Amino acid sequence: MKEFKDRVAVVTGAASGIGRGMVENFVESGMKVVLADIDEERLNNTVKSFRDSDANVLGVTTDVSQAEQIERLARKTLDTFGSLHVLCNNAGVGYGARSSWEVPLEAWKWVLGVNLMGVIHGIHTFMPIMLEQNTEAHIVNTSSLAGLIMNLISIPYGVSKHGVVALSESIHLELKTRGSKVGISVLCPGNVSTDIFNSSQRNRPDSVPPPPELTEQEALFLRAYEIWIERGLDPKEIGRQVLDAIREERFYVITHDFNSYIEQRMRNVLDRKNPELLQPPQDLLDIIQELMSKPNSDN
Repeated sequence: MKEFKDRVAVVTGAASGIGRGMVENFVESGMKVVLADIDEERLNNTVKSFRDSDANVLGVTTDVSQAEQIERLARKTLDTFGSLHVLCNNAGVGYGARSSWEVPLEAWKWVLGVNLMGVIHGIHTFMPIMLEQNTEAHIVNTSSLAGLIMNLISIPYGVSKHGVVALSESIHLELKTRGSKVGISVLCPGNVSTDIFNSSQRNRPDSVPPPPELTEQEALFLRAYEIWIERGLDPKEIGRQVLDAIREERFYVITHDFNSYIEQRMRNVLDRKNPELLQPPQDLLDIIQELMSKPNSDN
């Protein structure tokens, strides 16, 4: 897909973070964009900021875990703009706990419902529309570095993101065998400066219990991880990489150089070796050291 001016994009999780970074790039490329997010107040504020810059955007409050709300999103998109060319299944949440078996079942259902079923709902609803249009189109499914390697920060998050990678790879092959004009990419970002920790807490349903209390050591590591995320790439840079991948019809969009981590996991699989805990990135270790030397610091 080479031309973007006057094309239509739908982005879920668009009110902040990577979703907003995508929207910024799409708008600057001359696209009409439908922003979907569960946080109505933030969504309205984000839509207003784009409209104040004369962008042609529409906001639709959407819970991606609910199939009927994705169907409503599709109807509003077509009623307003008449077509669809780019779909970014980007909405995501996280949930941390000390161990996978301590994660409440309600939390498993919530995280998988948003991160994996949200993508499935998007594919199920929008793919037939894109295929019927028979024009160049592209889908971007947001996974994570956690979808390519193992992590112990949020097991449900990692499980959901591995599922997004597997689903996206399968769809890529399906589209190729059909000779379809629809392309697909899977986005696997590393640390990006987003609000996912706070937004996950803010948007957690009342039916999902809060995460179990952490030990002092676990809490320190989690705080270091939060700071590592805060110091990550600008979401707009991620949006630029997504735009480039759509233009180049490139499937894997891996935003950081974590090749050694990915290679080690793949090597263990090929060598039939047991999974092993990988050393955290040096910049994350540096933050842990900072916190240990200043135990009362929040920075």
